[in-house]
Amino acid sequence: MNAIRFQNVSKIYRRSHLGRVTETTGLSGLDLDVAQGEVFGLLGLNGSGKTTAIKLLMGLHHPTKGEVETLGRRASDVEVLARIGYAPESAYLNKTLTGRENLRLFASLSRIPRAAVEKSVEEILAKVGLGKAMDQRLSEYSKGMLQRASLAQALVHDPELVILDEPVTGLDPLAIKEVRVLILWLKSKGKTVLFSSHDISEVERVCDRIGILSGGRLVKVMKQEEWRGKTDALETAFTAAVVRTDGVGPIRME
Repeated sequence: MNAIRFQNVSKIYRRSHLGRVTETTGLSGLDLDVAQGEVFGLLGLNGSGKTTAIKLLMGLHHPTKGEVETLGRRASDVEVLARIGYAPESAYLNKTLTGRENLRLFASLSRIPRAAVEKSVEEILAKVGLGKAMDQRLSEYSKGMLQRASLAQALVHDPELVILDEPVTGLDPLAIKEVRVLILWLKSKGKTVLFSSHDISEVERVCDRIGILSGGRLVKVMKQEEWRGKTDALETAFTAAVVRTDGVGPIRME
């Protein structure tokens, strides 16, 4: 069974201002399957549709057209959402609480039995490197520490599917390496991992397959053997596949 399935999915955003309606395409005709136990990376420039795809999987948005399934059921199914771990690009955490208190809250919301909450909280905070900082308020955390806390809340309930939106944004090189190790550890546990990024070097190190999005369309899917051991193969494929839509032109050194 596939962990994720997009079937001819389109998402159109409609905004009304002073009686005038404008439409923006978030995704267009997306067909994509991600197998259970697979690490799949979504590559794309800003505005390419990566975050839209993730929000559709989480039931935060609904498709304008097509069907989205996670773990064999509709993406908005509450029972399915309980089996998913999600870390957004920007951590939405209560900074007046400590790391431990935040995670206790998420653990209780994730239906972890009361007797197992404390053990689960301490284990996952140690796993993401916050064992010594769990009793500090999040207002004292650095950006990198907040990113780790966000990863912890996504993993505390031992989900089957882990979805990470730009998980290494703003992290230093050592923390980026540690997130890479974490993703590979999740894979070793049989978890399915989907994450978005525009960092090609990180994607090529951990993914079984990647999908390249451009302008809301899936323009290319590649398997690991297509880039492994081939210098700049993924970067070359990426630059050939994407088209800028922000009006910015290339840097010219002439």
